[in-house]
Amino acid sequence: MAARRRLADRLATGLSLAATAVVLVALASILLTLLVRGLPGLSASVFLRATMPPGSGGGLANAIVGSLMQTGLAAAIGTPVGLLTGVYLSEYGQDGRVVDVVRFVSDMMLSAPSILVGLFVYMALVAPVGHFSGLSGAVALAILFVPVVVRTTEDMLRLVPLTMREAAYALGAPKWRVVLQVCLRAARSGVLTGILLAVARVSGETAPLLFTSLGNMNWSLDLGAPMASLPVAIYQYAGSAYDDWTQLA
Repeated sequence: MAARRRLADRLATGLSLAATAVVLVALASILLTLLVRGLPGLSASVFLRATMPPGSGGGLANAIVGSLMQTGLAAAIGTPVGLLTGVYLSEYGQDGRVVDVVRFVSDMMLSAPSILVGLFVYMALVAPVGHFSGLSGAVALAILFVPVVVRTTEDMLRLVPLTMREAAYALGAPKWRVVLQVCLRAARSGVLTGILLAVARVSGETAPLLFTSLGNMNWSLDLGAPMASLPVAIYQYAGSAYDDWTQLA
């Protein structure tokens, strides 16, 4: 029996190491391909010049700025909404039908395909006004942003020891002050990690932006007009037939 357990342990360990090696080789292959094909085209013009026709030596500056604007606005919209919802679920709404509905919707949105969010925002904001806009792109990203912050905030607050809350209550602190100055302060690093994870998720989304902000080959800082973004530019350039565009992607 002991020999069988040792054999099973070694077999499982070997399979785990083999799976890890396969993943690392695949990751190394992706990074090597990006470096080999991308580094020769990396120059200051990539960050200083806007997208231009093939062979014109264009860059990605307008796409980078557009992504920063849309992602920043999505974070500005989604962070307070996600934080307040997570605090409510963890500290105020322990039981009840409303809490169950909010948590269910949040969990469902966490795994919802981003293209469906883009289609929803297209029907709600783009189609009625008759044109694409950077604002609608930011709203689509904010919808994807919120459930990540909600889940991480709720989980991090639940990890705060009950004794810390009881000590604050014993000192006469009201509940809102306990949540703000004790619970959130103790869970600060985890909450910030959740916000960064949400930023990382939405900053690489392409599908929602194709239906909302669409993209723009020129400089545009107007959130009410079509706006360039880095994921859309990469998507368009990577599938093009032009070597310089592929290299930029």
